[in-house]
Amino acid sequence: MQKKLIAPIIVTVITIAFLLGYFGMIFVLIPLSVGLRLLIGMIPLCLAGVSVYVLVERIKEVRSGEEDDLSNY
Repeated sequence: MQKKLIAPIIVTVITIAFLLGYFGMIFVLIPLSVGLRLLIGMIPLCLAGVSVYVLVERIKEVRSGEEDDLSNY
């Protein structure tokens, strides 16, 4: 069961690192007001949150034994 969780965790960590880096670059490179930069920066932060949510759902799915829903069709 642990082997099936390695790839989603690695992909999620890489995705979050990329999105946080993108968020940081928005603050460094875009010459706008702080409020506008925060508003634009919320997009990658929300995507990072969704990535964590999907990872948690995947972990629950693997632990419950529902690995492949496509085999039901």
